[in-house]
Amino acid sequence: MCTSVPISASGRNRPLQETGNHSIRKQRLAILLSGRGSNMVALVQAVQQGVLQNLAEVAVVFSNKPDAPGLETAAAMGCPTASLSSQGRKRTEFDAEVVEVLGQYQPDYVVLAGYMRILSPTFIRAFAGRILNIHPADTHQHQGLHAYEWAFENQLPETKITVHLVDEGLDTGPILAQHPVDLQGADTLGEVERRGLAVEHFLYADTLARLIRGELSTPTPEPLLPFAAGSSPHGEAAGG
Repeated sequence: MCTSVPISASGRNRPLQETGNHSIRKQRLAILLSGRGSNMVALVQAVQQGVLQNLAEVAVVFSNKPDAPGLETAAAMGCPTASLSSQGRKRTEFDAEVVEVLGQYQPDYVVLAGYMRILSPTFIRAFAGRILNIHPADTHQHQGLHAYEWAFENQLPETKITVHLVDEGLDTGPILAQHPVDLQGADTLGEVERRGLAVEHFLYADTLARLIRGELSTPTPEPLLPFAAGSSPHGEAAGG
């Protein structure tokens, strides 16, 4: 699964190349998680037998927690795994080491799937324009953690799942796709989360497939509303 990838003189991956049978080189994904990794599972399934099957391959599943359940799940699904403990580490120093580890797998995209770390500029600049995150809210209305709790506590009839590129703000990167989640009749937080995750699991893979096929533009992000409770104006917290 770890195949070689053409690299430009600048160290960046070259554009997709057509082959004799008009197929394109599969894009290499580094999927980052900190917990059970339900979005990771959905992405791997999409790579193995779904919308990403002929478009991408999983280069590595990485975690900042060596005991994260998602690593064992990923290995059982046939994915290479790697980890580096972030406990007690300074953010920039740790991220520099993570960049070095991920660089060995030559990813085209870094896909955050429940990676519960605020990314430093060191990390973001290393993979600029190639980091994706999924956020369980409209990022123009709520940034940061506890988005499902926010929707439930405010008794919203609908929320939105957002897939966006990561920049140096908190959930401020260009939006690639959004999909509504009907919350009418969802009378528990668990039900809100269940409905939201069902959307997350298909939207992430579908959006990534469209991005690889060149079907998505990346507009300049619109001004955001003030940060909601539980968020931070520094860095990126990965959802999903």
